[in-house]
Amino acid sequence: MSSESLTPENPPSRRRLVVAGVIGLALVVVIVVAGVSVRVVDARDLSSWTAQQAVPTVTVVSPQPVTHGPTLQLPGRLEAWSRAPIFARVSGYLQSWSVDIGTPVKAGQQLAVIDTPELDQQLVQARADLRTAQANAQLAGITAKRWQALAGTDSVAQQDIDTRTSDYAAREAAVAAAQANVERLVAMKGFARIVAPFNGVVTSRDTDIGALINAGTGGPGQQLFTVSDVKQLRLYVQVPQNFAPLVKPGFAAQLSVPAYAGQEFPAKVIATADAVNANSGTTLVQLVVDNSAGKLLPGGFASVTFRMPAQGNALDVPASALVFDNRGLLVATVDAQNRVRFKHVTINHDFGSTIEIGAGLAATDRVIDTPPDGLVDGDQVELSSATANAGKTGAPAHG
Repeated sequence: MSSESLTPENPPSRRRLVVAGVIGLALVVVIVVAGVSVRVVDARDLSSWTAQQAVPTVTVVSPQPVTHGPTLQLPGRLEAWSRAPIFARVSGYLQSWSVDIGTPVKAGQQLAVIDTPELDQQLVQARADLRTAQANAQLAGITAKRWQALAGTDSVAQQDIDTRTSDYAAREAAVAAAQANVERLVAMKGFARIVAPFNGVVTSRDTDIGALINAGTGGPGQQLFTVSDVKQLRLYVQVPQNFAPLVKPGFAAQLSVPAYAGQEFPAKVIATADAVNANSGTTLVQLVVDNSAGKLLPGGFASVTFRMPAQGNALDVPASALVFDNRGLLVATVDAQNRVRFKHVTINHDFGSTIEIGAGLAATDRVIDTPPDGLVDGDQVELSSATANAGKTGAPAHG
């Protein structure tokens, strides 16, 4: 061992102690500087991350043009195109009937015959009165001619000639009255034969052979038959007031009935009431339905579907894009500098998941879907990656 080895008898020199102290101090300084540097970098990163988190990330969607309007489904009732209840014009007893319910009939076809004994006797009496009036008129005419032949002589007075001439005129008038009475009773006798007023179907029969038929004196008597024209049907629908201006004559619709599930029948609007019912807030609309196949029944219930046209400036946005607060109904949009701009909008129709906007929005606007709470006008936002990718591909982003 060297003579310079450390021993209790040879303690380290002062120089070595100084060198060791300097080295230790340098290490401490390096450690402190490194720790401070790490803390500074971490603080800078934290500050940057906090600033990034302060800018909300949003997803934007493009308003879509409305390709079709709302579908309106309403209840309606079917009615025959023409429906005629048949009443008796003469009293008597039903002698016979030749058609029953469901029987197709032609215009002028006999439905029933009424036995009219009282009317027959009145007709016999009227014809007898006519013959009496004709005989009296004939005699009055002969007498008047004889008296007129004596005119100009001193054998008769002119007053007597005028009397005979006037009597003949009165007798002629009585003949005309008797003739009119006979013709009236003959016409009434014609009503004993009940006929169909138009081509159709017998939809009710409320009489039978031997039934007493009372034509009534102050109004119609007992209804005997009902004839309906069912080749075409009328369809009546109550349309809500806000849709009434769109439903005009010529507008097409579809109807369905419970008897033919899944099958639709075309219909067309032919008339509207052009007035709103104050009690229901609806307008009565009349449609025509072709029923040449005979599937639809008058008096039945129908479900009517109107497919409304789309408005030219209407736009669809997700329902989640709407904001409603004390300012009203709003939509948050993003401008070219990625700053929030709120716009007031009006709604045409609410379809549940989507909303049809009528005014306040342009097709080029970028609409924020589900805007975060606390957004105000001018806030800076960042677009989500899904929105950015959709913009690069040129496809509209949908929320």
